[in-house]
Amino acid sequence: MSGEWRVCYRRLLPVLPVLLFAGLLTACRQAASLAELNAVYYWRTELRLNDAERQFLDRHHIRRVYCRYFDVVMDDGAAMPHPNATLTFTDPLPEGIELVPTVYITEDCMHQRHDSLARMVVRRILQMNATNGISGVTELQMDCDYTARSRQNFYDFLSEVKAEISNLNSQTSNLKSQFSNLNSQITTLSATIRLHQLQMEVPPVDYGVLMLYNTGDPRRFHERNPILDERDVQPYVRHLADYALPLAAAYPVYRWQRQVEGLAIEHTVEDSVILNVKRMVETERPSLANTVITYHLDEENINRYSTQTYEAIYHH
Repeated sequence: MSGEWRVCYRRLLPVLPVLLFAGLLTACRQAASLAELNAVYYWRTELRLNDAERQFLDRHHIRRVYCRYFDVVMDDGAAMPHPNATLTFTDPLPEGIELVPTVYITEDCMHQRHDSLARMVVRRILQMNATNGISGVTELQMDCDYTARSRQNFYDFLSEVKAEISNLNSQTSNLKSQFSNLNSQITTLSATIRLHQLQMEVPPVDYGVLMLYNTGDPRRFHERNPILDERDVQPYVRHLADYALPLAAAYPVYRWQRQVEGLAIEHTVEDSVILNVKRMVETERPSLANTVITYHLDEENINRYSTQTYEAIYHH
């Protein structure tokens, strides 16, 4: 493993308790993964929870956190992608909450095949878990805005990740002995699904998370909210019923602030828009009401919406 893929942290996080759902022990992993469940994304570079965030997790019965571990990026002229913005661990999640390591991969990383990338990604996740005392992980998630150009390379990468997971679970695996302190049996691989990807062949994963955010063109901010606009979702709704992969749904609760021609432009989404989109997609595919995720956990986002709004988003 090259130096930039190695992980070394000063602080050791106490072992993270994890709720193992009985359904995950059955043969039907897809159905178990998409049981009625409230979840959040955690998309910061330090895992640290304040009182408001802990209270949110408890109040809304959050049982899963999709936690961004690191990004995989491609620098100009580089031969191989490398990790960036690696998460550091300060606080454990509250007891009874499952942690899902999530890796964001920029689309240009998938413009060509990288034979060792899947191995390096999986082993880096395992090393981060081992270094920080995180055990009981049963799922990994890969996040990539793949296009027609990069789709096949990304799907091949996912298949290679599954092979690495299978190798980890093998009784004779060197990986299993190397990371024996993890007490983990990874059984599930998931991936994010953007609206435009609903028109493509499904990826080789156990389930997808339908990203109902970043739906618009940032250049059209005068007429559309680029975070979420019903008019940008509507053309893709017809693909939902026939999309041959179990799906969870993720909704935006964040603010996007950026500079456009020297002006500060801020985007947020009205709660009515989120709930209208929720009704729209669940009408076409009722199972999207099962596993519901918000992006992302942060006190500022918590305070942006009322408790009643969050209860409506998480309504099954």
